[in-house]
Amino acid sequence: MTTSSSRRRAAFREQVNARRALLLPGAFNAMSARVAADLGFEAIYITGAGVTNMSLGMPDLGFIGLAEIAEHTSRIRDAVDVPLIVDADTGFGNALNVRHTVRTLERAGADAVQLEDQVMPKKCGHFAGKAVISTNEMVGKIRAAVDARDDANFQIIARTDACAVEGFDAAIERARAFVEAGADILFVEAIETPEQIASLPKLLDAPQLINIVIGGKTPVTSQEDLQRLGFSLVLYANAALQSAVRGMQTALGALKSQGRLDEDPAVVAPFAERQRLVNKPLFDELDRKYAAD
Repeated sequence: MTTSSSRRRAAFREQVNARRALLLPGAFNAMSARVAADLGFEAIYITGAGVTNMSLGMPDLGFIGLAEIAEHTSRIRDAVDVPLIVDADTGFGNALNVRHTVRTLERAGADAVQLEDQVMPKKCGHFAGKAVISTNEMVGKIRAAVDARDDANFQIIARTDACAVEGFDAAIERARAFVEAGADILFVEAIETPEQIASLPKLLDAPQLINIVIGGKTPVTSQEDLQRLGFSLVLYANAALQSAVRGMQTALGALKSQGRLDEDPAVVAPFAERQRLVNKPLFDELDRKYAAD
């Protein structure tokens, strides 16, 4: 039987294969996902760094686990209907753990998962001091992920952090091995030059995701140029997070300095806009529908 989730995943696979540099904003909770979907973004990335930063107030150094990311995935799936890519870090263990991770996140509402080849505990891809597991170990994880999915259109994104550790050529060789193991999308993290960006689609046949970290190592490149080069997905994992932090600093700084804060739309979202984003009118209607006579 065809379900809404299987139709969504099949459509998302077609979007990925079109290689039109689909913009992919990161979400760290249900409200950030709702804002992204409301603005018309066609898919959303649930960011491990964002969940860690915003939920724990800690850096992206492998502090969250599967249960936490699965809970966030479930909440975000309830909030939005667009495809969700979930950052599953290293899969939270070995190949057997990866199998459990994929099954858990697919049930939670993910449409794709990203797995990386870092040594546990992982670090943000744009931090120094990373280390990677062997290519063979990562290949085993990818094979386990592919076998674990229930829906064939549930996509496996294989990320390599080898560029910063072993060099660009080594990262390309790893990526090729990941495709042979069954990865649907490739993600070569923390590339550092425009020449490397331009060469990736020529060197690797599979659909590719490029990660633009604001203030990070990879040069900011326009969506138009990335589409022309042949990338499938353009990830801005923490644009919402960094802008939310700046917004909080601005509003709370004004409150602290002035002793009051008015409903200035240049500083805060209006009360009515907040209620619209959380579907308050829908719940008012439901309350009337189910009210006792």
